[in-house]
Amino acid sequence: MPIVIWPKVNTQFKLAIYLLFIYAHNKGVSTMASGSRTTILPQSKEALLKSYNARLKDDVRSMLENFEEILKLARRESHSQISKTTQCEQDALEMQVRAANMVRAGESLMKLVADLKQYLILNDFHSVNEAITNNSQLFRNTQSECDKKLMKLRDEMAMDLYDLEEEYYTSIFK
Repeated sequence: MPIVIWPKVNTQFKLAIYLLFIYAHNKGVSTMASGSRTTILPQSKEALLKSYNARLKDDVRSMLENFEEILKLARRESHSQISKTTQCEQDALEMQVRAANMVRAGESLMKLVADLKQYLILNDFHSVNEAITNNSQLFRNTQSECDKKLMKLRDEMAMDLYDLEEEYYTSIFK
């Protein structure tokens, strides 16, 4: 029976596994429901979010079903008419197919996470406007500080120039 070596797990895959267990725990309850705040979205956004939700449910369901089938294969003792080695090979191949299906579903979930990030970046106008407002306020504060320093420097230079002019005009060496 071949040994499956799992690759290093990155954070997106951890998120996908986490969503898988949440889905399994809630038995398919929608993870997109927020409860407290309802907003009316344009038809295209609503359809897009529904498609994201459907993709999430399908991929998590696929991972869960394949994982359950792998566990069933691992603990099953078959009393069939085929030889034990043939049964082991058949089980190993089925496990490989199930593992490949889980990997495909995991990659699909990572693609979904990337799509959600892109959607959030491109369509989150509130946070973009907030960032622009914060930056403009920061620049206004910096500008006012620079203006104050320049005014102070101008006043000091005017006083020094007045003192120098007074010294020059009252000097006997002119």
